[in-house]
Amino acid sequence: MQQRALQYDDTDMHSLKRKLARWCDDLGFQQAGITDIDLGTAEARLASWLQAKFHGSMDYMERHGRKRSQPDELVPGTVRVISVRMNYLPESQEIAKRLLDHGSGAYISRYALGRDYHKVLKGRLRALARRIEKEVGAFGYRVFVDSAPVLEKALAEKAGIGWVGKHTNLIDRKTGSWFFLGELYTDLPLPVDAPEESHCGTCTACIEVCPTKAIVAPYSLDARRCISYLTIENKGAIPLEFRKAIGNRIYGCDDCQLFCPWNKFAKPTAEKDFAPRHGLDTAQLTDLFAWSKAMWLEKTEGSAIRRLGHERWLRNIAVALGNADTTPAVVAALKKRQQDKSAMVVEHVEWALAQHATH
Repeated sequence: MQQRALQYDDTDMHSLKRKLARWCDDLGFQQAGITDIDLGTAEARLASWLQAKFHGSMDYMERHGRKRSQPDELVPGTVRVISVRMNYLPESQEIAKRLLDHGSGAYISRYALGRDYHKVLKGRLRALARRIEKEVGAFGYRVFVDSAPVLEKALAEKAGIGWVGKHTNLIDRKTGSWFFLGELYTDLPLPVDAPEESHCGTCTACIEVCPTKAIVAPYSLDARRCISYLTIENKGAIPLEFRKAIGNRIYGCDDCQLFCPWNKFAKPTAEKDFAPRHGLDTAQLTDLFAWSKAMWLEKTEGSAIRRLGHERWLRNIAVALGNADTTPAVVAALKKRQQDKSAMVVEHVEWALAQHATH
């Protein structure tokens, strides 16, 4: 982070904050907030979560020491964090709900249907930084979008963007939880916003609806049981105990959001970058399973799905096909992959075929 050459008084910073709100709106962010860098409470929660081994194989959660909860250690000179959110729900929730556990269709987490959000938000945040620089001159900053040791939800909660719900996602009272987060670490001493308070009350809808019972207590998620972890972060075989519960979810899971009462206020986004690509919102499992690696690379270009890799893509679909309705097309699709060069894919294909052998 480069250091600012000039100093500003409180009047300057309040004026800049008002302009920031307008610029964020112009750039397509639905909300922005500012917080200091005191994350002591979040640091303690993270330590307990790690101690419980709820992070599974996500070893990166343990790296970097205190940099995750100490922004000024990650980026020296940081005194404030500008937190932003951008809505991404591409369609009505009712459409998405009808796809859950569909007999032949695939369910992909709604955030991954369009362009990779990392690229979209990073580009907008950099544009925001350029506007600030044009206004105040050179200043210190770094942009983050789910790509570094950053406690983005804790920062957003402190910045008034929303509160961390019992499912551990951030919720806004007016729009629900279907949004991405991004951060701009800065050395500008901007006025901070009031943190948001929890409004979950006695509701336990997310806990009750979770297919694999991954929300082991309010505000506590065991990632090792979470479908998003099992289908994306997990690099090995999917544990047998969770395969039936995964249903047709081949990339991530949205159940805790789809059934959260606060999302009755959610509306589809107008952001074209998040519109579904290649028919992934209505795709059939058998069609996706037939994609060669070359076709998969073509269809996932510029998508968050790309990080999965073709092998895990096939692994996930094999499980979903095992849970699909028994039809000649489903069985035939699975048999075509029985000789796949990946032992992991073959193992999941054999499991899936065994599910249909009883019908």
